[in-house]
Amino acid sequence: MTETPTTVSLYAGKPIYYDLPSFASLEEERRHRKERLAAAFRIFGKFGFNEGVAGHITARDPEHTDAFWVNAFGQPFSDISVSDLLLVAHTGEILEGDYAVNQAAFAIHSGIHMARPDVVAAAHSHSLHGKAWSALGRMLDPITQDACVFHGNHVLFDDYTGVVKDPEEGKRIAYALGDKGAAILRNHGLLTVGGSVDEATWLFVTMERTCQAQLLAEAAGTPVVMDEVVAAGTHKIVGSGLAGWFSAQPLFDRILREQPDLRD
Repeated sequence: MTETPTTVSLYAGKPIYYDLPSFASLEEERRHRKERLAAAFRIFGKFGFNEGVAGHITARDPEHTDAFWVNAFGQPFSDISVSDLLLVAHTGEILEGDYAVNQAAFAIHSGIHMARPDVVAAAHSHSLHGKAWSALGRMLDPITQDACVFHGNHVLFDDYTGVVKDPEEGKRIAYALGDKGAAILRNHGLLTVGGSVDEATWLFVTMERTCQAQLLAEAAGTPVVMDEVVAAGTHKIVGSGLAGWFSAQPLFDRILREQPDLRD
């Protein structure tokens, strides 16, 4: 992997420097996506997003775009390394890997990856505050700056019919998601997507915290909701794909430093 020339943007009138990854080959890009995916699972493990065998994150293969990399069924997030990942076709065939795939993972993610060519990665888990908020059957309100990440960029899928096993159910979730970056799956949990593994992971982390913040705020009183102009303006700054990727970098830098074995 190489780095593109340093990119500069302005924040509060001052420059921010960052390097977006670029690749000399599809093999190099595949390796990068798989490393970021394994790191994403380790991040989920650190945040305690595991709930038994539930939860999955996927990354589209850069060459075989009708297939995605995903975790094996039942493996703890905190143990996942690059070599553990499965490559699964949109038809359900396991192309690489020796383990079983979670049927719910296949049903949900195949629907999303087929419907959204722009999506590189998708994340879903039964995190505590996300599933608590999902039980209310409501969308999130712009009550904090961080909540504005999702202003106009998330949906409520309010037709829970049980454990997702049928690919048709995944297609229905993908249809409800539309072109948005996140969904609240009523009575189930959270789902986020992104143009990179980094973005999808960050959106999940901050959506879980946003659910927690609104639950706490409503338990204490009546939160003040931003007006539309302020919320929309804030979203333009904090809710872009680049902002999501950039916000994820401290998480990925730390997990790669602390747990380099995830690259194995």
